[in-house]
Amino acid sequence: MNLDDLELIVKSNLKNKTSEAKRVFHGRGNFYENFSYLTVDSFDNVLFTTFYEENELEKNIIELLENIAKNFSFENFIIQRKYKDSDLYELIFGEIPESFYVIENSLKYKINFKNRNLGLFFDIKNAREYIKSISKDKTVLNLFSYTCAFSVVSIAGGAKSVINIDMSSSSLNIGRENHHINSLDTKKVKFFSYDILKSFGKIKKLSPYDIIIIDPPSFQKGSFVLSKDYEKIIKRVDEYTNSGAIILACLNDPFVESEFIKELFNKYLINFKYINRIPQNKEFVINDEEKGLKSLVFIKK
Repeated sequence: MNLDDLELIVKSNLKNKTSEAKRVFHGRGNFYENFSYLTVDSFDNVLFTTFYEENELEKNIIELLENIAKNFSFENFIIQRKYKDSDLYELIFGEIPESFYVIENSLKYKINFKNRNLGLFFDIKNAREYIKSISKDKTVLNLFSYTCAFSVVSIAGGAKSVINIDMSSSSLNIGRENHHINSLDTKKVKFFSYDILKSFGKIKKLSPYDIIIIDPPSFQKGSFVLSKDYEKIIKRVDEYTNSGAIILACLNDPFVESEFIKELFNKYLINFKYINRIPQNKEFVINDEEKGLKSLVFIKK
């Protein structure tokens, strides 16, 4: 694959451009040869490009995308060099908005063009849509809630209540804002800045739940290591849940396959049945699904 191919793919994916957030080039799945270090996103009036590794073609890619951005009437073109430790962002033209929201499935989420992570993980869009579709009149526990996108879709879908738990109080504050900008009633929502692994008793006091979302980082120094800590949470799921409860168990480590989660359920939750794996949205093309996001759904018998 070469730069001409990249140009064709980006232009094709920008056809019928709308205000909704959309990935228009996804190299991270190794589907496109020689471009695994690159992603390109369309955020309404912002074209946003991330470089995950240094590459000799970087200058040429920026020039190519700058032309595309102008041809498709983007007002701002921003790049992020995620391989750097500081000064990650560069403005190519326009401005870097101080207060910016992306739209996904007609809901708004705050984006910060200063942080290493923008504030929303776009590859899990289909799982959010699934949770929205099953949330009506349900009690929801959202673990590792980050900026509470799963809570937003749950309340938008008619959930009775949502408990958000994350160690980062600043992320939870953005989560509150994400509810407010969508005019959602936060009387039904609670936000707790807890270390989940040290708060099982507090979480149980707020139970039982009809839906639990488990979407942890693969590794978070000092707080969560997937290989040994995921099972500590799985062990508690039965005592937290009502009959018929749905568990969405996510995993986004390219070196750990979905069988890891299934084995934990088989070992500790024999009264839960595996239903299906939610596919990533089609823009996130990948050579090997097991190296991408795994979003598995289980139901309590």
